[in-house]
Amino acid sequence: MNVDAAQLGKVAVLMGGMSAEREISLLSGEAVLTALISHGVDAHGIDVDEKVISRLAAGNYQRVFIVLHGRGGEDGTMQGLLEVMNMPYTGSGVLASSLAMDKLKTKQIWQAMDLPTPPYQVLQNETDCKRALKELGLPIIIKPVLEGSSIGMSKVEKKEEMISAWQKAEQCEGTVIAERWIEGSEYTAAILQGQILPLIKLETTHKFYDYDAKYKAHDTQYICPCGLSEAEEEMFSAIAIQAFDAVNAKAWGRVDFMVDHDGKIWLIEVNTVPGMTDHSLVPMAAKQSGLSFEQLVVKILSLAECEHC
Repeated sequence: MNVDAAQLGKVAVLMGGMSAEREISLLSGEAVLTALISHGVDAHGIDVDEKVISRLAAGNYQRVFIVLHGRGGEDGTMQGLLEVMNMPYTGSGVLASSLAMDKLKTKQIWQAMDLPTPPYQVLQNETDCKRALKELGLPIIIKPVLEGSSIGMSKVEKKEEMISAWQKAEQCEGTVIAERWIEGSEYTAAILQGQILPLIKLETTHKFYDYDAKYKAHDTQYICPCGLSEAEEEMFSAIAIQAFDAVNAKAWGRVDFMVDHDGKIWLIEVNTVPGMTDHSLVPMAAKQSGLSFEQLVVKILSLAECEHC
């Protein structure tokens, strides 16, 4: 893959921001910025704050690489701003970003399309918590629908843990859901320009693939090739593409899913701005397919566009 750095123009790499995932975004952003500069791209890092509009306008940028994780960057708001400013940007557009950021809306779309996703209950009060325990059984996982990186999530194994788990998730603001726990193996499908990269199997000693397992633990295992048969990998990859397309995502991203002990797939979520740190999954999958980190980053940047520019 040969992309002329001069054709990419002056590039702003948006990172940091004000979400709960700020620190991870800074790590991802610095990695992306370094890779672009090493390729000869005229790239500049911007730690996003309330002055981002004036900084973008003053910089005369031709493209924007979004490496903002979570609310304010991955949820359609930054994408909408860049559309108004007529600045081509990386990743999905306004609608897809907004939908994928909301785990509940994503699940509802998948259900409407008969795509497999674990049963769930919306939690608004203690009565809902009791109902969820009755209808979903234990174990169960509690999630704030508008956070990424497993922030605010808890695995509930005893009914006495339910209320505190719900209250923890509520602190993140927005809707909270309880989701049936799927016993099995966790996988992720990285997607680049409509193609699935090699699937990765995740193994952790933690209760689930939580924030610490993702970014701090040194014993989390990333298995690629993932060990599935060729037929299984093709089947699960096809479902992952359907799940990605269902929310109108494009260019690049990631679909996370579980495979239970009966070999059935259960879709968990779509990430439209996945992590790009040394622990991150899309770069691992790209490497397995023969793409270096620098090549991956340049490829993503080359796909930057505006939906309505």
